[in-house]
Amino acid sequence: MSKTPSTSTFEDSLARLEELVNKLEQGELNLEDALVAFEEGVQLTRQCQQALKNAEQRVTQLVEDQNTTSEKPFDEPNGE
Repeated sequence: MSKTPSTSTFEDSLARLEELVNKLEQGELNLEDALVAFEEGVQLTRQCQQALKNAEQRVTQLVEDQNTTSEKPFDEPNGE
């Protein structure tokens, strides 16, 4: 049917989530199929949120690393 969320990229998961939302909004799924789609959507949402959290942590770490390497002690000349 579809890729398992654990092996999908963020973009794949987001596209699949959009597809599921569209199907649910159309209201043409029977109750069981709607529940299965909803469950998959919840799982995909969690995966996307985790991927975004991981990306945010990586960016934060890169910025911190950049600030650490670019900051050099500033020695003020003694004005006396």
